[in-house]
Amino acid sequence: MKRLVAFCKKEIVFTVALCAALLSFLMVPPGLHTLQGIDTTTLLMLFSLMTVVAGLRAIGLFDRLGAAMTGRIRSLRGLTLALVMACFFLAMVATNDVALITLVPFTLLLMRGAASRDVILAVVLETIAANLGSMVTPIGNPQNLYLYSSGQLALMDFPRLTWPYALVSLLLLTAGTRLISSGRVEAAAGGTRAIPCKQGWLYGVLGVIALLAVAKVIPAWLAALCVLAGVVALDRPILRQIDFVLLGTFVCFFVFVASIKECAPIRTWLEGLMAQLPLVVSLLTSQVISNVPACLLLSPFTTNTGALMLGVNLGGLGTLVASLASLISFKLYGAAEDAKKGSFMLWFTLLNLVMLVILVGMACLLDAI
Repeated sequence: MKRLVAFCKKEIVFTVALCAALLSFLMVPPGLHTLQGIDTTTLLMLFSLMTVVAGLRAIGLFDRLGAAMTGRIRSLRGLTLALVMACFFLAMVATNDVALITLVPFTLLLMRGAASRDVILAVVLETIAANLGSMVTPIGNPQNLYLYSSGQLALMDFPRLTWPYALVSLLLLTAGTRLISSGRVEAAAGGTRAIPCKQGWLYGVLGVIALLAVAKVIPAWLAALCVLAGVVALDRPILRQIDFVLLGTFVCFFVFVASIKECAPIRTWLEGLMAQLPLVVSLLTSQVISNVPACLLLSPFTTNTGALMLGVNLGGLGTLVASLASLISFKLYGAAEDAKKGSFMLWFTLLNLVMLVILVGMACLLDAI
């Protein structure tokens, strides 16, 4: 029982998703619609990408890239800028979660001895960068992958919908690094171990296969089968590093949404809301239940998928729970020595709200709302 309680506390999003799925059966009993509501294509693509990214991270590729970017920088402000840019661009190809899991500990290591305010600002700016950089591509975050793999968005929709906001975000983040003091830092000390040849080739090939599935050149099931066969044959321990709880969370939300779709009063209410202000509704919903569940919940009730996608991506800004990646940053920072969680929350909320107001204002100017 203690282990179960500890698991529920640790995996609070999965726990909520599971409870929501089970409670939805009280409204609509499970049936064929439940199985049909589970998007296996998204789950298989997510499994393939998570496995490849976990392998690349385990062999030290991301650590080497981070060290290469920061190894010659001695200015604290310059280091922060490099790390923020690294989070922004890494999130495009390796998801916002992986960008932060990789670079926030690296930041805390490099900034030992720096003022706590500078450390907090660096981690907060990295978190914002990862959340906003991830909206550029279909594989940057789970909600984009879902909308893309389910056929609701095409690859060329992303430049039109998100790239203008990403460009403005990049400029704002660059300006935000001016808040960091201009002190000096020591040289980077990590990322020097050699990448194993066998695993390097393995994850290089599997990465290409996974991207072919994302590009819809090969079916998602074939890519997942190749990835699974490859790691079982050559790097079985990596399976323990895959976030299967995230996959389970997706299944629970798919089941919940399938039940909601069968409940006429709720379906009508959500369709009415999404018909009027899809971007605003998806953004506000993200503030409460985070952007991935918000996307899964609201996508069946709108035909304006572009507004939904923009809403849940911009909705990653704001509260700490608006994006699961933000919770990762907070957890990593909170585990550091002499962490000041109150100051972190203050700066996090302030900078997120500033960015959110500016980008929502931009959406108003572009008639996206």
